[in-house]
Parts: sequence; structure tokens; C-alpha cells
Amino acid sequence: MNTNQFARATIKPNNMKKIIYVVLMLSAFMTYAQKNNGTVYMEHPSIDVVQDFVKASIAGDKSKLASYLSEDFKAYNGTSTNQNDKGRDKEAFLNNQMVYYNQLDYYARENYPGSYPDAIEYKKDNPNKEVWVQTWDILKGVHKKSGVKIDAAAHRLYTVTKDHKIKMIIDYGNEVVIDEIRASYAERSNGTIYNNHENINTVRKMIYAIENNDWEKVYSFYDEGVRFLDSSSPTFEGKSLEEQKAIDKQILEKFEVSSIDMVGYPDYLHYEMGDARVVQSWWNINFIRKADKKALILPIHYIMDFNKDGKIISETAYYNAKLLD
Repeated sequence: MNTNQFARATIKPNNMKKIIYVVLMLSAFMTYAQKNNGTVYMEHPSIDVVQDFVKASIAGDKSKLASYLSEDFKAYNGTSTNQNDKGRDKEAFLNNQMVYYNQLDYYARENYPGSYPDAIEYKKDNPNKEVWVQTWDILKGVHKKSGVKIDAAAHRLYTVTKDHKIKMIIDYGNEVVIDEIRASYAERSNGTIYNNHENINTVRKMIYAIENNDWEKVYSFYDEGVRFLDSSSPTFEGKSLEEQKAIDKQILEKFEVSSIDMVGYPDYLHYEMGDARVVQSWWNINFIRKADKKALILPIHYIMDFNKDGKIISETAYYNAKLLD
């Protein structure tokens, strides 16, 4: 349709009736779907109660904490799968809160960045005019015994009565950190350390292939998807095998490898957690700078991760890049 035809186009009366009917139906649906069931506040006396309660928790003031809770108070774990969870009563909850104060250094509970508490007054099914306060927090601290750092997001729902007592708390937290603290109370092993292993043999063969300028053999020990990390990189980002080959080429244009000396001996660590396979090794690479034939020694530490097939899937190199300037 050209511009003139579009300008002359009209809507027939029957079609217009259909359009009006559809619009009216949509309007009715939107009105029906948008029922108001209360008010959300960013400032409210119930929010003040919750914030004062948190301050008392940080201060470890158990009696003051108790003063904010109703006698029939209950606390629930929001992540629990127990369908018959009866919740903690007032005394059990207070004892649990004191664990944080007593066992953590630098204990703090702060607003999650960019968030703030909300108070919600529901109209429906709320005969006692109770207010729900929801908070998004960062729980912080360092466990005194284990040294485990807590820096975890948490979410709480509080029910506050009209006489400003907290009747219920539903807590959503990160149990992973708590599990780590619990596990730290007992000694545990996490695998085996070897000073002789086929993966150690692989590292030695790879290093001495570098010494002998056999780069085809060097790269044969790596998996195709290997990632290389370099301590001298300002972003510590991983590089691909092809990118590492280009870096090696640039180094060899300026330096010749005269020899490589092993420092100490490599360790192979087979971890139970994650089934990780890691070889740690220490070396002195003896370079000769091609420009002036100056001899340079580069101490370097490698951490290499292996897959089940004995291929290197990750290599991290720690060294002082200024020695090559």
C-alpha cells in the first residue's frame, strides 16, 4: 500500500465495534487483575523496631533482644525441607543469636548494597493489623576458632504486632558457610600428596622439552581446552593454548633458554574434594638475553591441573616479570 492508499484507508463500522469491545474487555481484565491488598512503606515504626532489634543482636544484648520478642514468638528456617518444622521458641532463638555474637569476630549485619527494608500492611486476612518487614542483608564476621570468613547474603521476614513486638522471623541464609565452620571443629584429610607420580613425570618431561627447544613435544602435554594464567597479568585472565603459543614465541625472540634447574621437588596433590589433580613445581629458568648475551635467572612456580587422561587442563605461573625487562 502506498502513502495515498494508506491515507484513504478507513475502518469499517463492524470492525470498529469489535475493536471497542476488545478494548473494553482488556480494560475490565486489567482492572480485575490489579487489586490492592495493602500498602508498602519504606519508613515505618515496624522497620524501626526491626533495626533496633538487629542493633541489639550485634551488641550481644540478650535481655534487650528478648524485649523485642512476643511471648509466643517463633523463628523458622526458610530453607528447611522439614514439613513438620515447629520453629524455635523465644529462648531457643535467643540462644542461637548469641552464638553469632560469642563465636564471631567483627560480627555485623548490614543492608545488602542497593537494598533497604520494606514494611507491608496487608488488608486481607490480617485482623490483628500485623506488619511484615522484609530485609536483605549481608552477614559478616570471622569465626574465632576456625578463621572461616562469613560474608554472605541473607534475607529475613519479620512479623511485627500492632504493639511493636516481633512475633515471627523467617530466616533465609547461606548454610554452606555454616557447614564449613561445623566441619572445621575436627581435623580431616582431603586427599593424598605424592612425590612420585605419572603427572609429576609429565611436568618434568614438559619442562625439559622447553630446555631442549622441543616445542611440539611441550604442547603435546596440554589438553586442547587448557587455560594459562600468569601472575604478571594485571587482570589474571586465562589464555588459550594458541594465545600462549604466541606469548612463548615473543619470549623466544628476545631470550634463549640455556638450561632449567629444578628447585626442591614437585608435589602431586590428588584432592578428595572435587577430585582435583594438581602438580606444584618450582624451577629456575636460565635465560640468555639475545640483545647483549646477558645471563638471567627467572625463578618460577607452576601450578598445573590435570584431567583423568593425564593432560594439563590449567597452568598458573608465578614469577617476577620485571626480571625479564
